[in-house]
Amino acid sequence: MTASRANHLTSKLLAVVFALSVVFSPQAHSANQPRKILTGWIPYYSMKTSLPAALNNADLIKEVMPFWYTLKYNGKTKAAYVSDLYISGNPSIPIGTPLAAMRAAGFQIIPTITDGTDKLVLSNLLANPTSRTQIAKTLNDYVMANNFDGIDLDFEGFAFVDENTTWAKTAPSWVALVKELSGLLRANNKLLSVSTPYNFNPAEKQKGYTVYAWPQIAPFIDRLRIMNSVSKVGPIGPLAWTEKTVAYAASIMPASKVYLGLAGYGRDWVTKVDGVCPAPFANAIKVGAKAATFVMRDAAALAASYQVTPVFDAKFGEATFTYTKSYEGTTADGRSTICTATRTAWYQNAQSYKLRSELVAKYKLGGVTAWTLGMEEPLAMEAIRQTALGIAPVKVISALTVDRTVALYGNSISISAQLNSEDKSPAANLPLRIEGKSASDATWRILGTAVTGVDGRFTTPILLGKSTAIRIATDGTWERAESLSNEISILVDRTISISAPGTVKANSSFAIDGVVRPRSVGAQVSLMKFSAGAWKKVAIATTNEQGVFAFALEKEPRQVARYQIIVEGDQLWRQVAAPEFSIIIR
Repeated sequence: MTASRANHLTSKLLAVVFALSVVFSPQAHSANQPRKILTGWIPYYSMKTSLPAALNNADLIKEVMPFWYTLKYNGKTKAAYVSDLYISGNPSIPIGTPLAAMRAAGFQIIPTITDGTDKLVLSNLLANPTSRTQIAKTLNDYVMANNFDGIDLDFEGFAFVDENTTWAKTAPSWVALVKELSGLLRANNKLLSVSTPYNFNPAEKQKGYTVYAWPQIAPFIDRLRIMNSVSKVGPIGPLAWTEKTVAYAASIMPASKVYLGLAGYGRDWVTKVDGVCPAPFANAIKVGAKAATFVMRDAAALAASYQVTPVFDAKFGEATFTYTKSYEGTTADGRSTICTATRTAWYQNAQSYKLRSELVAKYKLGGVTAWTLGMEEPLAMEAIRQTALGIAPVKVISALTVDRTVALYGNSISISAQLNSEDKSPAANLPLRIEGKSASDATWRILGTAVTGVDGRFTTPILLGKSTAIRIATDGTWERAESLSNEISILVDRTISISAPGTVKANSSFAIDGVVRPRSVGAQVSLMKFSAGAWKKVAIATTNEQGVFAFALEKEPRQVARYQIIVEGDQLWRQVAAPEFSIIIR
């Protein structure tokens, strides 16, 4: 790629990303805000369509999964590592550009990592406790190093590369990895998501991909994204069949963890061949050959190009069309030939998305996950939006107040909040978090918890160890949206305890000492004296490990001396002065 071409592509993507943030307004869709039920993958190989699709539907989306990483194994070091596919796929667009756009849109970023190892390699690594721990640590460290909100495991090799005869051995090792990784991530307030093929109730005849052990991993995961797709001729994911797997998942874990996969692609199968196909097509154009694929937004044009009209099948909840295509050429021995293939396509359209997103309301699921964002036709997003508007949770409005915004170290402040629903009715018995963030904090931390009274109000004292911004947060439920209150900055000043004599003899030695709290070594303390109508600095000291300081004074003439002690400001604390005091020198 030439430098000019690379610069052109960079400029083009930047223009798309940042122009959308200017012109897009989710409120334009409706005066009410929809429930954020949509998530989806953003692959490294389709950034120009997937990223704009996410940004342009930010009112529906809380989190996204950049599909950028794969787990590899280094035979020399005997260790697994994360391989970045984004950089090689988008050499002219720095990875920080899309990440910044996603964060600016308010998305949680939960990147997907696939299994990039060979057959049974990952299964064998997970069977070994040492290598399993190394993998868990590698994944957790990658999340922390990049400040992601979690990680999504898409280890499809177990299902589609390894033989199903290995599943009984792999499943316990997979569960052990999920448990270990979950512990690491949750210790850092990060999320663990898994994307797996479908499963069914074991009491039924069809079992699904049991290697992923849904009941066993349920306590340790935060998201289960179900990939509903079959590979035989027919619907991508029949509606009744899809609902069965969703119902099973919701029966063994909180439904809020379950996300139903939406296929943004279609499949096009050869169902009949008349004649002998030319040599270049002989292997591909035959009954039983692997299906061709297309994206939803191109389906109507594909059907029109063959002069056919798609039909929506209400039973399966998908659209389909059948057409014929002829192939001319020569056989392997040079004879002229022609064959005509009958082809049948199935795909999900806007109506399909509507029916599947309605399962979110029926089962109170976490949402739907698009594979992939940007493949859909525009009406498909509107179908999801209309469903999301119909099940939008009640908005909670929190108003935080404090009795004062400046406090001395060791003294509590009183905080109060009024939480109401949007219709101004009190949000009674609502659990909430008191969160704080100081200058040294990268994220908000929990300072305490409380529950509102029947009037939607609470009041509590809180003790802060340093200057901190505080806010009130509530978690979302099916009925209520998550909420954040206004932020209030509280200044906390150090305290100064002083020990000084009331009287001393003239021209004799005496001491003034004290303690600065919180205790810290090296704080600069100044002794000020009022003289000739002005305050003047007469001595400087620093605190020791216990916060203690001392001034030694001598040869003071007779007088009533006025003193004041000041602790100088630093990076964490502002300057603070103790009340002035007097010593009678006689």
